[in-house]
Amino acid sequence: MLKRNSMGFAAVLLGALAILIAVPNAALAAAPQHHDQVPGFYRLKVGDLEVTALFDGFGIFDPNWLNGTNATMDGVVKALHEDPHMLDVADTGFLVNTGKQLILVDVGAGTWWGGPAFGRLAGSLRGAGYTPEEVDIVLVTHLHSDHIGGLTTQDGKRVFPNADVYVAKAESDFWLSPEIAAKAPKDAQPFFQSAQAIAAPYIKAGKWDTFSGSEQIVEGMQLVPLPGHTPGHTGYEFSSKGQKILFWGDIIHALRVQLQHPEVTAIFDIDPTAAAATRNQLLPKLAREDVLIAGPHMNFPALGRLHKEGSGYSWAPVVFTDQWVEYAPSPQK
Repeated sequence: MLKRNSMGFAAVLLGALAILIAVPNAALAAAPQHHDQVPGFYRLKVGDLEVTALFDGFGIFDPNWLNGTNATMDGVVKALHEDPHMLDVADTGFLVNTGKQLILVDVGAGTWWGGPAFGRLAGSLRGAGYTPEEVDIVLVTHLHSDHIGGLTTQDGKRVFPNADVYVAKAESDFWLSPEIAAKAPKDAQPFFQSAQAIAAPYIKAGKWDTFSGSEQIVEGMQLVPLPGHTPGHTGYEFSSKGQKILFWGDIIHALRVQLQHPEVTAIFDIDPTAAAATRNQLLPKLAREDVLIAGPHMNFPALGRLHKEGSGYSWAPVVFTDQWVEYAPSPQK
């Protein structure tokens, strides 16, 4: 009796094993894919500063938005056929925690530019452990909507209700002028309209501030005029314990084109000659001094430094780490 039952059990067991062997991954194959990515932020230490890159969105820079010699642009078109991701760009804002204040430098596009692919900065900020209400100051490099759209909702509410917004007076006077807007070309009108709508609730609340010289807004921060892209295009250089980081706005739009060909400009440059001259003056200085750069349109996390490479430059992005470490400059050559 025992022997007969044991033989029957063995037969059942072998049958079950045969089924498992025939479909070994049936349970695993049924597991759904997870399409969510990690929260869009990355932080590092610059001296005593905590700098956090905040992802706002991802897009593709149209090659028709670039201006260069025929030979250079033919090369861009050819390279783009070989690598369709060559003109991929990000839109990023940056949070600086000084220990005393929370300061945002540019705030992404919000819902004012680029459609649903953008507008993630406020969520990235929360993912990084902060709230919009905690932000004390917003420093604006310029008033194009992909840099200020995150300030205001479409129904005119301030996203950062306790923040004072700072922008160059020349920039504010230009984009917020109804007279200048009325004379602007038709394809430029949306830039004026969005800038005025985005700024309006901060102006009404007395939270819109302008600067015109080298006045100190934040301790340890220096204004860096970067003319050409817009009338008051301004960078912000923070220093702490011998470390520096430059938030350079739109010095570069298309990373893999303009670093190798700094003379190439964008159709969004109001003064292309001045924009190219600024780039040609700035890039060698930054490469030589090994300054950490925060570039809104560089590949996320949009933090890195420049190296001289042939007649142009290469971009060395920060290397991801899950440790809280101080940014270390390259050894001096």
